[in-house]
Amino acid sequence: MFDILVYLYETYYRPDTCPDSIVLAKKLSAVGFDDDEIIAALDWLRGLADTTNHLAIADLDALLCPASLLESTGFRVYTEEENALLGSEAIGYLHFLQDTEMLNAQQREIVIERAMAVDESPLSLAKFKVIVLMILWSQGCESDMLMFDELLLSDAENCPRLLQ
Repeated sequence: MFDILVYLYETYYRPDTCPDSIVLAKKLSAVGFDDDEIIAALDWLRGLADTTNHLAIADLDALLCPASLLESTGFRVYTEEENALLGSEAIGYLHFLQDTEMLNAQQREIVIERAMAVDESPLSLAKFKVIVLMILWSQGCESDMLMFDELLLSDAENCPRLLQ
């Protein structure tokens, strides 16, 4: 699934240029991706869209009260399940992204929700970074190429990461 997500990022510069699910599934199959992986990736992306839409609606409701999730400066406490799945490396990386304002509180929650939707525990840091990349990509965030290089390239010799 993660290889498909990286492929989508590299192939479709903006999410609005990505074809609908049926056409995309055919294109991914033609490229050589496994049908089970295609289904998993499309389901994950559908979940991302649902989560993002749900939080956008909640933000409209939150405009009536002063403590919007977008402006939240509170401390995030992780559940035992989140700690087990994400691990200290991913949680530390998430704090780094929020401290450097690459992610806001709402995006952090979307990242956590989408990471929890992956049927893998513990989640590797490389795969976690792909999740972050896809959240930012799906929201059309302007890319800081150095940040995206950090998300997609390994530390050794700036070669593409092999996701395992």
